[in-house]
Amino acid sequence: MNNTFALANVNQANSIWDIIQDAIYRRKLDNSNQWQDGYPNLDVIRKDIQQNCGYVLLGSNQQILGYVALKINDEPQYANIKGKWLSTCDFVVIHRLAVAKDQIGKGVAKQILQHVEKFVLDRQIYSIKADTNFDNQPMLHLFDKLGYVYCGQVVFRGSERMAFEKILK
Repeated sequence: MNNTFALANVNQANSIWDIIQDAIYRRKLDNSNQWQDGYPNLDVIRKDIQQNCGYVLLGSNQQILGYVALKINDEPQYANIKGKWLSTCDFVVIHRLAVAKDQIGKGVAKQILQHVEKFVLDRQIYSIKADTNFDNQPMLHLFDKLGYVYCGQVVFRGSERMAFEKILK
């Protein structure tokens, strides 16, 4: 596969939103409360794009395989961790990782996280931080497989989330 990791553009917002909506539905089918409160929504995706923090993984025919939002040193809730981060250095935060439904099980989320590592290192940053719901088994498995370390819990919109960090060497 010849996939490309690229900054999302405004023309892709609706396609990204379709992927996010399907991910929201999959979380509901898993009996999860993650993403079941109106967040994320199309306005959030548009804001990601406007702030140049929305990224897509594009297939060889330019179809969007997955989406992620990346922010540098920008997650205020992470200062309130119940636990301890591995580092206090600059970091990139992963938010809103979602994979197109026809790409589930094909390693797309892993590819996105590998591209995130390159993104981070290209900026001479060595820490990636992320969080997910305690019942999001696919993300928990992926974090474990890729060497993310559980650091504690953070709270978003009244719900505790598991927080992870990966230090790149």
